[in-house]
Amino acid sequence: MVGFPLLLVPLAVYNIIAFLMPGVSFTDPLIRLTLLSGEVWQITLSDMLLAAGVLLLLLEVIKGARPGAKYLTDHLLSLIVFGAAAAEFVLWPKFGNSTYCLLTLLALVDFISGIALHTRRRAVVAAPAPAPVSKPQPAAVETPRPAPAVDPAPPRPAPAPVVAPAPAAPVPPATSVAESVLADQSTPKPTVTSPDLQPGGPPSPDTPQR
Repeated sequence: MVGFPLLLVPLAVYNIIAFLMPGVSFTDPLIRLTLLSGEVWQITLSDMLLAAGVLLLLLEVIKGARPGAKYLTDHLLSLIVFGAAAAEFVLWPKFGNSTYCLLTLLALVDFISGIALHTRRRAVVAAPAPAPVSKPQPAAVETPRPAPAVDPAPPRPAPAPVVAPAPAAPVPPATSVAESVLADQSTPKPTVTSPDLQPGGPPSPDTPQR
Protein backbone atom coordinates (compact mmCIF):
# COMPACT_ATOMS: atom_id res chain seq x y z
CA MET A 1 0.00 0.00 0.00
CA VAL A 2 1.16 3.56 -0.74
CA GLY A 3 1.77 5.55 2.45
CA PHE A 4 -0.14 8.80 2.75
CA PRO A 5 2.18 11.77 3.53
CA LEU A 6 0.93 12.94 6.92
CA LEU A 7 2.58 16.36 6.68
CA LEU A 8 0.14 17.18 3.90
CA VAL A 9 -2.53 17.67 6.61
CA PRO A 10 -1.16 20.88 8.27
CA LEU A 11 -0.15 22.28 4.88
CA ALA A 12 -3.64 21.65 3.53
CA VAL A 13 -5.19 23.31 6.60
CA TYR A 14 -3.01 26.37 6.07
CA ASN A 15 -4.05 26.53 2.41
CA ILE A 16 -7.74 26.26 3.31
CA ILE A 17 -7.48 29.08 5.86
CA ALA A 18 -5.40 31.26 3.53
CA PHE A 19 -7.71 30.91 0.50
CA LEU A 20 -11.16 30.32 1.99
CA MET A 21 -10.91 32.26 5.29
CA PRO A 22 -9.10 35.53 4.53
CA GLY A 23 -10.36 37.14 7.75
CA VAL A 24 -8.73 34.56 10.03
CA SER A 25 -5.37 35.60 11.43
CA PHE A 26 -2.67 33.07 12.28
CA THR A 27 -1.25 35.33 15.01
CA ASP A 28 -4.44 35.92 17.04
CA PRO A 29 -4.50 33.91 20.28
CA LEU A 30 -7.07 31.13 20.33
CA ILE A 31 -6.42 29.69 23.81
CA ARG A 32 -5.01 31.32 26.95
CA LEU A 33 -3.55 29.09 29.64
CA THR A 34 -2.32 30.23 33.04
CA LEU A 35 0.80 28.36 34.11
CA LEU A 36 1.90 27.59 37.69
CA SER A 37 4.32 30.47 37.50
CA GLY A 38 1.38 32.85 36.93
CA GLU A 39 2.37 33.59 33.34
CA VAL A 40 -0.43 33.50 30.72
CA TRP A 41 0.44 31.37 27.72
CA GLN A 42 -1.33 32.44 24.56
CA ILE A 43 -1.68 29.71 21.92
CA THR A 44 -2.19 30.94 18.35
CA LEU A 45 -3.33 29.12 15.22
CA SER A 46 0.20 29.02 13.83
CA ASP A 47 1.44 27.41 17.05
CA MET A 48 -1.18 24.68 16.76
CA LEU A 49 -0.27 24.00 13.12
CA LEU A 50 3.42 23.73 13.98
CA ALA A 51 2.74 21.39 16.91
CA ALA A 52 0.59 19.19 14.68
CA GLY A 53 3.36 19.17 12.04
CA VAL A 54 5.97 18.03 14.59
CA LEU A 55 3.77 15.19 15.84
CA LEU A 56 2.97 14.04 12.32
CA LEU A 57 6.67 14.10 11.43
CA LEU A 58 7.34 11.80 14.37
CA LEU A 59 4.71 9.38 13.07
CA GLU A 60 6.28 9.51 9.60
CA VAL A 61 9.71 8.60 11.01
CA ILE A 62 8.20 5.70 12.97
CA LYS A 63 6.48 4.45 9.83
CA GLY A 64 9.70 4.69 7.85
CA ALA A 65 11.70 2.78 10.50
CA ARG A 66 9.59 -0.36 10.09
CA PRO A 67 10.97 -2.95 7.60
CA GLY A 68 9.29 -2.64 4.22
CA ALA A 69 7.19 0.36 5.29
CA LYS A 70 8.61 2.93 2.85
CA TYR A 71 8.63 2.41 -0.90
CA LEU A 72 9.78 4.55 -3.80
CA THR A 73 6.29 5.98 -4.30
CA ASP A 74 6.20 7.14 -0.64
CA HIS A 75 9.46 9.03 -1.12
CA LEU A 76 8.17 10.58 -4.33
CA LEU A 77 5.00 11.76 -2.56
CA SER A 78 7.07 13.31 0.24
CA LEU A 79 9.21 15.07 -2.38
CA ILE A 80 6.12 16.39 -4.18
CA VAL A 81 4.68 17.76 -0.91
CA PHE A 82 7.95 19.51 -0.07
CA GLY A 83 8.26 20.96 -3.59
CA ALA A 84 4.71 22.33 -3.57
CA ALA A 85 5.15 23.86 -0.10
CA ALA A 86 8.46 25.46 -1.10
CA ALA A 87 6.89 26.88 -4.27
CA GLU A 88 3.99 28.42 -2.33
CA PHE A 89 6.37 29.91 0.24
CA VAL A 90 8.43 31.59 -2.47
CA LEU A 91 5.67 32.64 -4.93
CA TRP A 92 2.57 33.52 -2.88
CA PRO A 93 2.61 36.51 -0.55
CA LYS A 94 0.08 34.89 1.81
CA PHE A 95 2.55 32.09 2.55
CA GLY A 96 5.61 34.25 3.13
CA ASN A 97 5.83 33.97 6.91
CA SER A 98 7.71 32.01 9.53
CA THR A 99 4.87 29.56 10.20
CA TYR A 100 4.68 28.30 6.64
CA CYS A 101 8.46 28.28 6.36
CA LEU A 102 8.70 25.94 9.36
CA LEU A 103 6.00 23.69 7.89
CA THR A 104 7.98 23.50 4.64
CA LEU A 105 11.11 22.62 6.61
CA LEU A 106 9.25 19.76 8.34
CA ALA A 107 8.27 18.39 4.91
CA LEU A 108 11.92 18.49 3.85
CA VAL A 109 12.97 16.60 7.01
CA ASP A 110 10.33 13.96 6.26
CA PHE A 111 11.72 13.38 2.77
CA ILE A 112 15.38 13.25 3.85
CA SER A 113 14.69 10.92 6.81
CA GLY A 114 12.78 8.51 4.56
CA ILE A 115 15.69 8.36 2.08
CA ALA A 116 18.22 7.86 4.90
CA LEU A 117 16.24 5.03 6.50
CA HIS A 118 15.75 3.29 3.15
CA THR A 119 19.48 3.49 2.35
CA ARG A 120 20.41 2.22 5.79
CA ARG A 121 18.03 -0.72 5.49
CA ARG A 122 19.49 -1.73 2.11
CA ALA A 123 23.03 -1.58 3.50
CA VAL A 124 22.10 -3.80 6.45
CA VAL A 125 20.44 -6.36 4.17
CA ALA A 126 23.40 -6.40 1.76
CA ALA A 127 26.02 -6.95 4.46
CA PRO A 128 24.56 -8.76 7.47
CA ALA A 129 26.66 -8.73 10.58
CA PRO A 130 28.48 -12.01 11.29
CA ALA A 131 27.05 -14.06 14.07
CA PRO A 132 29.17 -13.99 17.24
CA VAL A 133 31.16 -17.14 17.78
CA SER A 134 30.60 -18.44 21.26
CA LYS A 135 33.61 -19.89 22.99
CA PRO A 136 33.16 -23.52 23.99
CA GLN A 137 32.88 -23.80 27.72
CA PRO A 138 34.98 -26.49 29.40
CA ALA A 139 32.94 -29.46 30.41
CA ALA A 140 32.51 -29.92 34.12
CA VAL A 141 34.61 -32.80 35.43
CA GLU A 142 32.55 -35.05 37.60
CA THR A 143 34.25 -36.83 40.50
CA PRO A 144 33.72 -40.58 40.12
CA ARG A 145 31.75 -42.01 42.97
CA PRO A 146 32.99 -45.23 44.60
CA ALA A 147 31.01 -48.25 43.54
CA PRO A 148 29.02 -49.89 46.32
CA ALA A 149 30.57 -53.04 47.80
CA VAL A 150 28.89 -56.16 46.49
CA ASP A 151 29.42 -59.58 48.12
CA PRO A 152 30.71 -62.05 45.58
CA ALA A 153 28.25 -64.82 44.85
CA PRO A 154 29.42 -68.39 45.76
CA PRO A 155 30.67 -70.35 42.78
CA ARG A 156 28.22 -72.81 41.38
CA PRO A 157 29.34 -76.49 41.13
CA ALA A 158 30.16 -77.56 37.63
CA PRO A 159 27.58 -79.95 36.24
CA ALA A 160 28.68 -83.61 35.97
CA PRO A 161 29.37 -84.71 32.44
CA VAL A 162 26.66 -86.86 31.01
CA VAL A 163 28.10 -90.12 29.64
CA ALA A 164 26.06 -91.59 26.87
CA PRO A 165 25.60 -95.41 27.22
CA ALA A 166 27.46 -97.52 24.69
CA PRO A 167 25.24 -99.00 22.05
CA ALA A 168 24.38 -102.66 22.73
CA ALA A 169 25.62 -105.30 20.32
CA PRO A 170 22.95 -106.49 17.99
CA VAL A 171 21.46 -109.81 19.10
CA PRO A 172 20.88 -112.26 16.22
CA PRO A 173 17.42 -113.62 16.05
CA ALA A 174 16.72 -117.08 17.45
CA THR A 175 15.62 -118.54 14.13
CA SER A 176 18.98 -117.78 12.46
CA VAL A 177 20.86 -119.39 15.38
CA ALA A 178 18.76 -122.58 15.16
CA GLU A 179 19.21 -122.83 11.42
CA SER A 180 23.01 -122.52 11.71
CA VAL A 181 23.12 -125.34 14.36
CA LEU A 182 21.02 -127.71 12.23
CA ALA A 183 23.18 -127.00 9.18
CA ASP A 184 26.32 -127.94 11.10
CA GLN A 185 24.82 -131.25 12.25
CA SER A 186 23.51 -132.28 8.82
CA THR A 187 26.75 -131.62 6.95
CA PRO A 188 28.91 -134.91 6.92
CA LYS A 189 32.50 -134.52 7.91
CA PRO A 190 35.08 -136.19 5.57
CA THR A 191 37.00 -139.11 7.08
CA VAL A 192 40.72 -139.15 6.50
CA THR A 193 42.15 -142.72 6.19
CA SER A 194 45.77 -143.52 6.22
CA PRO A 195 47.15 -145.69 3.36
CA ASP A 196 48.96 -147.84 5.90
CA LEU A 197 45.78 -149.01 7.36
CA GLN A 198 44.22 -150.10 4.07
CA PRO A 199 44.45 -153.88 3.53
CA GLY A 200 46.41 -155.01 0.54
CA GLY A 201 47.77 -151.74 -0.20
CA PRO A 202 51.41 -151.06 -0.97
CA PRO A 203 53.48 -150.30 2.05
CA SER A 204 54.67 -146.88 2.53
CA PRO A 205 58.27 -146.23 1.78
CA ASP A 206 58.68 -144.77 5.18
CA THR A 207 57.38 -147.85 6.86
CA PRO A 208 60.25 -150.17 7.88
CA GLN A 209 60.17 -153.73 6.52
CA ARG A 210 59.94 -156.67 8.74
